[in-house]
Amino acid sequence: MHDYLSIQPIVADALQARKPVVALESTIISHGMPYPRNVETARMVEQTVRDAGAVPATIAVLDGRIRVGLTDDDLEHLGSSGSVVKVSRRDLPVVLATRANGATTVAATMICAALAEIAVFATGGIGGVHRGAESTLDISADLDELAMTNVAVVCAGAKAILDLPKTVEYLETRGVPVLGYGTSELPAFYTRSSGIELASRCDDPETVARILRAKWQLGLTGGVVIANPIPEGAALDQAFVDTAINQALVDADAQGISGKDVTPFLLSRLEELTAGASLEANIALMRNNAAVAAGIAKAYAELGAEIALPPKPNFSRTRPWY
Repeated sequence: MHDYLSIQPIVADALQARKPVVALESTIISHGMPYPRNVETARMVEQTVRDAGAVPATIAVLDGRIRVGLTDDDLEHLGSSGSVVKVSRRDLPVVLATRANGATTVAATMICAALAEIAVFATGGIGGVHRGAESTLDISADLDELAMTNVAVVCAGAKAILDLPKTVEYLETRGVPVLGYGTSELPAFYTRSSGIELASRCDDPETVARILRAKWQLGLTGGVVIANPIPEGAALDQAFVDTAINQALVDADAQGISGKDVTPFLLSRLEELTAGASLEANIALMRNNAAVAAGIAKAYAELGAEIALPPKPNFSRTRPWY
């Protein structure tokens, strides 16, 4: 599999030295925000990880190679090009084989992070069970990936456009722990609470790190969701958000939007309906999640001597970085 993997030297050095590394997705750059705010945000999020004492590793597929760690030119290309494919689990082999360019979703980023042996990943919000899924069966591949792939995902809950109660039930069925970070209920992306009580709460990165170690040392395959609320000052009013989401859903239905086009459309429409407030909230929660993820990555790295880690990646087999 390393024939498909290129790891930026600074990231490879950190991984070999067992230093904290935080994976970051690229779909939010190419499909989640307008240009140039998407590129600016990607740079800010990477810097947030650095400022918190970890190494950022934004992940994408470029020229048919999985790239773990991107250059500034790469970020610019992902943000400004209109031909970047949105890549989930099903799309990875196609994009790699055809040497296309792709931005990785939560699911695909988890797969690539696991290949590089990166344990902690920061994103905005995970995908989940879409509203009306009882008739459409529209359920994000992120949820099954969380049940299969050993990567911890720091997020502000699931995206607010989803059916949050069903998403939590699905994760429970698949055995995925959802840890409220400094909260006892699921955050609802743009707002700090959803009314959905969580089974577990953690108030510090060290506790999260110990949970990750215990889960994976027991051989319990799959990820962990660390649900981190949006900063209080950046949160939006619940009624305001609900009204905008309901209108965006009506608009998506009227225009026949479906499949992987739904989430980008809804996020874009929400930005219009909220006069940009949803975009500012999204940026704030992304930076907050990145800082929390860096703290968890540091705590996890400090447990390194006690963790039964798999063999280090053989970077001599990795194709050259360029």
